[in-house]
Amino acid sequence: MAYDEDLANRVRELIGREPGIDERRMFGGLALMLNGNMAVVIRGAGGLMVRVDPAQSAQLLVEDGAEQTQMRGRPMRGWITVGPSACARDADLQRWVNRGVTYTRALPAK
Repeated sequence: MAYDEDLANRVRELIGREPGIDERRMFGGLALMLNGNMAVVIRGAGGLMVRVDPAQSAQLLVEDGAEQTQMRGRPMRGWITVGPSACARDADLQRWVNRGVTYTRALPAK
């Protein structure tokens, strides 16, 4: 399944001017990298995968449409999947994208 181009464009508008941003197609979606680290992924299955501080994951998972990201049946620490309805509104999308960029900006560059 191809990722949602409209959602990708909305995310690009939010972080397109951020220094160090690069795009890579992976996981059937589009990963937005910041200094070589994945920050946000527009998922082929819809919605987003957002990199977050693992220490904050539990409190973020209570938000509507947020769930622990799973890969091959195993939870991915520090990643939250955000369903399409939870990022439909611009304010919600901006909040999630900002979380991904803010946390990733603090990581060492690759």
